Amino acid sequence: MLSGAISRQSRVIGALVMREMTTRYGRQGLGFAWVIGEPLIFCFGVLILWTATKPAYEHGIRLAPFVMTGYMSLILIRHFIALLSSAIQANLGLMYHRQVAPLHLLYSRVLLEFGGATGAFVVVYGVLLGLGQVSLPHDYLLLYCGWLLLAWNAMGFALMMTGLAMRYDIMERLVPVIGYVLIPISGSFFMVSWLPAAAREYVMYIPFVHGIEMIRAGVFGEFVPTYYNAPYALFVGAIMNIIGLLIISSSRDRIEVE
Repeated sequence: MLSGAISRQSRVIGALVMREMTTRYGRQGLGFAWVIGEPLIFCFGVLILWTATKPAYEHGIRLAPFVMTGYMSLILIRHFIALLSSAIQANLGLMYHRQVAPLHLLYSRVLLEFGGATGAFVVVYGVLLGLGQVSLPHDYLLLYCGWLLLAWNAMGFALMMTGLAMRYDIMERLVPVIGYVLIPISGSFFMVSWLPAAAREYVMYIPFVHGIEMIRAGVFGEFVPTYYNAPYALFVGAIMNIIGLLIISSSRDRIEVE
């Protein structure tokens, strides 16, 4: 019984993923490859710009892997927030089907964006590795865990923003602003070790910082100081996911299917 229900839900989400890929990227040209190509182009653009304007090393850390880990992490966070908050409004017509629920729409985008960002990260890493700009990760498991932890927190935060956007119209305008606010505070373009001790204490309350620091710890190794508390970030992510799902559930009556 349970396996049958899981199978049905998986088929619905899988179909929505395929539909989202087709409607967003089309059947012509690059198609789904653009899921990876878009962040790839932006990451290399930022990397080229920083290479032209900054020294090769920042606080003793090579520029290329620092930009790569920071920008790919930021892409994951911002894409989750931006695309989940508009998922239901953009697919209201699908709500006519009894099998399709708001969570199906949301989780289909989660899978698509996570897969695209992960693929882009792998490709960027491979290209920079081939160019001799980065080295192989020092700890693969730590890198994987940091990436998953970052996605967990990004999904929880995005679900809360989605629920608030369903309940309050003004949130649709605030979501892009929140995405920009996260750029300086998420930890994408600084490391906790660079901060004064007083500031470090407050920054560690931001859950995204822990995942990004774990990613960098996995890439750079033990000789680069990193600060993270995985249980704390896991717990905060769980709280955000639960709150987000509760807000979405309580806001379903505000969905107007035209």
